[in-house]
Amino acid sequence: MEIIVNKENERIDKYLSENTLYSRELLTKMLKDGEVLVNEKAVKPSYKTKLNDKVLISDNYKTEENIIPQEMPLNIVYEDDDLMVIDKPSGLVVHPGNGHYDNTLVNGLMYYTHNLSTLGGEERVGIVHRLDKDTSGLMLVCKSNRAHEILADDFKNKRVYREYYALLIGNFPSTTAHIDAPIGRSKTNFNKMEVTPQGKPARTNLKVLKRYKDYTLVSLVLETGRTHQIRVHMAYIGYPVFNDPVYVKAPASEFGQFLHSKVLRFTHPITHKKMEFESDLPPYFQDFLTKLDQDK
Repeated sequence: MEIIVNKENERIDKYLSENTLYSRELLTKMLKDGEVLVNEKAVKPSYKTKLNDKVLISDNYKTEENIIPQEMPLNIVYEDDDLMVIDKPSGLVVHPGNGHYDNTLVNGLMYYTHNLSTLGGEERVGIVHRLDKDTSGLMLVCKSNRAHEILADDFKNKRVYREYYALLIGNFPSTTAHIDAPIGRSKTNFNKMEVTPQGKPARTNLKVLKRYKDYTLVSLVLETGRTHQIRVHMAYIGYPVFNDPVYVKAPASEFGQFLHSKVLRFTHPITHKKMEFESDLPPYFQDFLTKLDQDK
């Protein structure tokens, strides 16, 4: 990647973190390892920028050494040289962090292949978006940095279609709904998000698929991608996702929330081919729906 600097007297690590998809931590390591060149020379992270500096960033830098590759079954729906589509099971953490440093999807991906994008830093190799631990279904993984760069922009600008199925507690009264409510970190519980005027914009579209006596199966399409967005929005409107261990005040089974990434539609970042994938509901989810049908 080549960048021409347009701002003077700023630390190079700070400038690049604000003008690329790389984290500042990763850029610091890359600078120290000589994987970032300014005017064809290695510089320290403290180097102060000059107008029209020519910066070259290596596309092949790998930083997995601190994360241990671990063998695990991966349900790979699609794969080519630039990306993969994974069908993630409920219960699998996507990347290391917050006390989970092994047995994550990233650990499994690193065992499976050495070709993963590095733009997200060493703990998120290949990860361009994520699903919550107990949310199942389809997600994209990037193998090349170029694919990651383009898809990150596609997610940001709403060019990736994501449809989820969820089982809500209660009988939702309308056929469709649009929830437009900003989401931010809870002030009382760091592990929770909440609707707050100080939050970031969050928009979710809901469509009822099937009604049961005490539940409603719905389709949800995201316009934004906030942390816990669907779970927070559903709890906010009074119809929380069934079996949610965080946003429902009731005991939950180990399976976690009944929320599944059902459909993923995007344009391939390199070939420009239209891609669409659909995932079956997990057996535990589907079996519960079958039981609800039998109990009518």
